[in-house]
Amino acid sequence: MTTKKSKFNKKFLLPAFIGLLAIGGIVWGVKSFIYSRHHEETDNAQLEGNISPIIPKVAGYITKIMVEDNMFVKKGDTLFTIDERDLSNRVMLAEAAYNNAQANLDVVRSNLSSAHANTDINNANVATSDAAIKSAEVRVWKANQDFERYKNLLADNSTTQQQFDAAKAEKDAADAQLIVLQKQLTTAQKQTQAALSQTTSTEKQISVALATVEQRRADLEFARLQLSYTVVTAPANGVISKKSIQVGQYINAGQMLFSLVADDDLWVVANFKETQLEKIKVGDEVEIEVDAFKDKPLKGKVTSFSKATGAKFSLLPPDNATGNFVKVVQRVPVKILIDKKASVQDRLSAGMSVKVAVSLRS
Repeated sequence: MTTKKSKFNKKFLLPAFIGLLAIGGIVWGVKSFIYSRHHEETDNAQLEGNISPIIPKVAGYITKIMVEDNMFVKKGDTLFTIDERDLSNRVMLAEAAYNNAQANLDVVRSNLSSAHANTDINNANVATSDAAIKSAEVRVWKANQDFERYKNLLADNSTTQQQFDAAKAEKDAADAQLIVLQKQLTTAQKQTQAALSQTTSTEKQISVALATVEQRRADLEFARLQLSYTVVTAPANGVISKKSIQVGQYINAGQMLFSLVADDDLWVVANFKETQLEKIKVGDEVEIEVDAFKDKPLKGKVTSFSKATGAKFSLLPPDNATGNFVKVVQRVPVKILIDKKASVQDRLSAGMSVKVAVSLRS
């Protein structure tokens, strides 16, 4: 009897097991079908972050290095320093040139004051000469009147020759004095014109001196700016990566030395097939599974879509007009921001592989 029961159990055990597997497969298939109707998935995705290249702005020899690989630094922290002696000398030369230009400007301004004073003096001399000429003209007029009077009296024998000669001498002296004063006025006027020309020239020299001062000031500010570049600081909070410099090494301006990976700004770039994009919209919720932390899923949101497929950014983008056309489903990069409350936020690194599932909104 026992043997028959055992055979009976074995007879139905395999069909029961197969039935359970079938039911489980159906349930799994239904769930997968329902899930796929409300989600779009891809494992062609990775974490991205802001990676700042550390590039010096001046050339020179490295004197100190304050960081190591994988070291966390804050914005403004000194990373390394460059020998500053050459640039310090340039600053001193620029300061001397600036001070010289400033002193030259002071001299030119002093010359302008002297030129104005000379002009005032010459104007006064012109006014004095003009007044003296008017007085001399009155004297000449009187002397001429007396001369004519004594000339008529002498003709009538009503005066002496001595009085006539005195009147003639006074007339000649008045005429001579007027000529001298007129020449002095001409000289004073020429001196005034020369002083005015000197004043104009000095004013132009002030414009040139001011321009020189501004140029020397700009040279000094540039030299100081170049000197400040000998201390290289962190542009943001982050972690040092791929450091490859040594003390004493000569570096060139614009040479990339290492990188700074920002630690507070990571996102996901998911490359979805173009056939998956129809229902995905900005703002859709996203489930993110990092390969390194499969048991700690992250949350995120779709923020933007690339305006070009990944193939368009390749070294040799496809050209479908060549004649040998093979249709290939293209992938479009989609940017997904990560919820910063994730428990593994501090352990995430740019470049990590992830799998994303976008929850489609109806």
